[in-house]
Amino acid sequence: MELRKAPIPLRCELTLGVVLKASINRNVREHMKETFSKSSVSCLMRANLRTIKGQELNAAEGKDDPCWQVTQQLHFLIEKSMSSRYQKEISSAVKGQPNRKVYGQKIQSWESEKGLAFLQNVELSDGELVVPQAGLYYIYSQTYFRHTLIEEDESEREEEDGTSGESVRGKPMLQYVYKKVSSYPVPILLMKNARTTCWSRDTEYGLYSIYQAGLFQLGGGDRVFVTVSNISTIDMDEKSSFFGAFLVS
Repeated sequence: MELRKAPIPLRCELTLGVVLKASINRNVREHMKETFSKSSVSCLMRANLRTIKGQELNAAEGKDDPCWQVTQQLHFLIEKSMSSRYQKEISSAVKGQPNRKVYGQKIQSWESEKGLAFLQNVELSDGELVVPQAGLYYIYSQTYFRHTLIEEDESEREEEDGTSGESVRGKPMLQYVYKKVSSYPVPILLMKNARTTCWSRDTEYGLYSIYQAGLFQLGGGDRVFVTVSNISTIDMDEKSSFFGAFLVS
């Protein structure tokens, strides 16, 4: 009976021994972790002091130095992190869309065959003149604006001045001429003209025109188009609003 009970204390001792061993291993790991952390900080401080004193180790001397290995790993991680960050910024800058925009509303309803309109050695596509060959071109454009006084405008004027006599109101009109090239992502402004309208409140409408022209170097396949500040005010009569280009040399 006693011989059968003898293994029980031994089993308890083995269990206790495992607990003690696990506790010792955990303490050793914590001590090693703390020692490594302190040694790493010490290495960085020593490396900093060496840099200040001009005593940096070369690659051959530092291979066997644990501190040299720590600092090299830290430098590698810093360089990798900074390289990844700047690479993302550069990529986003390259892929970003241009901030420049086209001003005004493009006129698309040009007539190319009827009446006074004609095309010769150029094409009309989506309201844009397409030139077939490179050269110096004379580009011209005129737009005719018809402004009408609506009730909303009259009520706004009365609220602003409190009068109903012969006071006037100015309305800005703008015309832009752009060119599109295949090598640039956004249209390029060639010409811009502006005018301010004034009329008496008793008039029903006002008629005004803007004309501009110039010589520009164009490449084969370049496109030219016209935009205005308010396309709803444009009178598209063939004798009033027109747009064209011809090759000079």
